[in-house]
Amino acid sequence: MAAETEVQLMMSVGLIEKDTNGDSLWVWCYPSVSAELRELLLRKCCLTDKKGALHTFVFGQFRRLWYYITTAEAQDQATLKKVTHFSVVLTAKDFNPEKYAAFGHILCRMYLRHGSPVKMLEGYITVLTKGICQSEENGSFLVKDYDVRKAYLAGSIRDVVNQFGMETVILYTALMLKRRIVVHHPRLEALLEFTRSLPTLVWHRKDWSILHPYVHLNDCELDALKVCTGYIAGFTDPEIGNRSELYDVYVNLPESEIVVSQFAKDAMAMGKLHKDVGQLIIQAAADPDRSDSQVVKDLAAKTREILSTLTSLAECAGSKITLEHLRQRRFPPATETFLYHLAAAEQMLEI
Repeated sequence: MAAETEVQLMMSVGLIEKDTNGDSLWVWCYPSVSAELRELLLRKCCLTDKKGALHTFVFGQFRRLWYYITTAEAQDQATLKKVTHFSVVLTAKDFNPEKYAAFGHILCRMYLRHGSPVKMLEGYITVLTKGICQSEENGSFLVKDYDVRKAYLAGSIRDVVNQFGMETVILYTALMLKRRIVVHHPRLEALLEFTRSLPTLVWHRKDWSILHPYVHLNDCELDALKVCTGYIAGFTDPEIGNRSELYDVYVNLPESEIVVSQFAKDAMAMGKLHKDVGQLIIQAAADPDRSDSQVVKDLAAKTREILSTLTSLAECAGSKITLEHLRQRRFPPATETFLYHLAAAEQMLEI
């Protein structure tokens, strides 16, 4: 069963090399990668970074395809004389950074040892067909060891709350309403770590397709982003702060600053309901006896309460909620606005 699932999930394996002249090129892939995707993966691969920063592992998403890039140094290797560094690129349909980092690391070691993609291909095919990759010198990799639920909970929601405190509820509100969140940090690893935690704020959806943790200010990537209803998009380029057309909420991580854009302020107005949610998150995160997953569970229980209120309102209204129906309930203005936009996000609003 595991192997069958992998056939459906893993899409390709590729290899990028940086030679002694400083050129970075695609040298091999299986089965194939489109020209557009090759160009994107070369951009994501740190081997083409003019600053020369070496990222041993990066991941991201483009048009619902996940990519995982593991990079290694090849200097002084007899098998790779003209290569200084290389990257193994895996593409897949599932979000599971730990799984693909482990597999990418094994493929890197195979390439270092043999200097040929043949062994890598064998390893890739074995995982596709049997869900396992084993070799004496490179260790073993078992697909079944990497539960997707663990991948979802690998980020720390407590770290987010520790950094932003009560303002975490702004992120929660934006995600509940399927708004566009843009996050900036110049250090890629910090960006990946922070952004992957945010979907846990709306655990009831278990939807990591909203996550685009590593985006360049490139027309092709931005066009792909713009067709998404709501998203969490990470950028290392500080210029993103000036691109207000791309976000409803802007998070400047180094400055611990959250900004709600002018045109999203009405929908994102905060009231007593938001304060209650914010206090719950802070109290749960501050409790040393509670794990990150318990903090997520506490918030999910509060979210279920809010959604059940919405469901009962819809049932009273017939099937869908109208603004008029909400007004009859005399909710405080900010709560009414939030429930109205939430009903739209949950497709419970009569248009």
